[in-house]
Amino acid sequence: MPGFTHAEFAPDTTLGKGRSWLQQFHVDLPLLLALMLLAGVGLIALYSASEQNTDLVLRQLMRLSIAFALMIAVAQLRPDTIQHWSPWLYALGMVMLIAVLILGVIGKGAQRWLNFGLFTFQPSELMKLALPMIIAWYFAEHTMPPRPLRILAAIVMLLVPTLLVAKQPDLGTALVLAASGFFVLFLAGLRWRVIIITCILLVPLAWVVWQYGMHDYQRNRVLTFLNPEIDPLGAGYHIIQSTIAIGSGGMYGKGWLNGTQSHLDFLPERKTDFIFPVFSEEFGFIGSLLLLAIYAAIIIRGLMITLQAQDTYTRLLAGSITLTFFIYVFINIGMVSGLLPVVGIPLPLVSYGGTSMVTLLTGFGILMSIQTHRKLIST
Repeated sequence: MPGFTHAEFAPDTTLGKGRSWLQQFHVDLPLLLALMLLAGVGLIALYSASEQNTDLVLRQLMRLSIAFALMIAVAQLRPDTIQHWSPWLYALGMVMLIAVLILGVIGKGAQRWLNFGLFTFQPSELMKLALPMIIAWYFAEHTMPPRPLRILAAIVMLLVPTLLVAKQPDLGTALVLAASGFFVLFLAGLRWRVIIITCILLVPLAWVVWQYGMHDYQRNRVLTFLNPEIDPLGAGYHIIQSTIAIGSGGMYGKGWLNGTQSHLDFLPERKTDFIFPVFSEEFGFIGSLLLLAIYAAIIIRGLMITLQAQDTYTRLLAGSITLTFFIYVFINIGMVSGLLPVVGIPLPLVSYGGTSMVTLLTGFGILMSIQTHRKLIST
């Protein structure tokens, strides 16, 4: 831009003297309103999916309140402060992932948590933010586009925590981690020929992972995705009932609290990973489009913040956070509609749960920090 040299992180003075109290607290209003609208829709869907369990909805509301408060708190941090702490956060996450393998709490056949007495913590959630932060930090220290050796170093940073999480086993989170790191590489200027060559090399690697790196239940999920009818009362039950629920909603749905697949207990995991079929059955195709429109508004706002970011670190990090949010939505809706294998990824801010919600809103707090701490210094 003519007349300006570099960016400095400070409150955006282009807003003028009459800044609102939201701007003074570094809150991006369009993003905040879209997130609050999505959370409200989620509570409505959860009330129906939980058989009108008020206590469960109140617990979700409490978790949302904590997560939104944390988002606002993170938004107060200057981006250069976040950048400074990136390697330390990544190091902490790596130490905790290694500790999970040694001391982790086992639940439902997986070893994913650390017990701190008063609470348990899933370190892979911390790594969802720390991984793109460290790769963006690493690239910000060098000229762009990155050279092959630096790309290789970034891939190592990506693969080590991804493989540690996959070993827990937690394939869904491992996929999200891999995606968050890949998006930083892509936005940093990774050449298309490198991406194509990598995809070709992944073909024999996929066979090795299938033979030696996947558990039996994970292989069954892939086979069931290809043909759910091979085990309609077992591994294929989730997909079959989910697609029936989505299809039975028709154009306008059966009405709130009137879904038959969910309320007659045909649809499993309806409060968590499979909450979208509940919503789709009750609000139909039109309601599903409106929900997707809210997600689209959040993603578009995140991309706008990415485009307005004023240095390499914030641009790479904002883009990765936004596109990783898209991956959450894409994979969840894809798996419940039979387009992707079931990998256990919740629908953001709609599915019941607390850990992924806190991680996602913390990421949006970083986006708000990037957007609201902008200032151009004139030459």
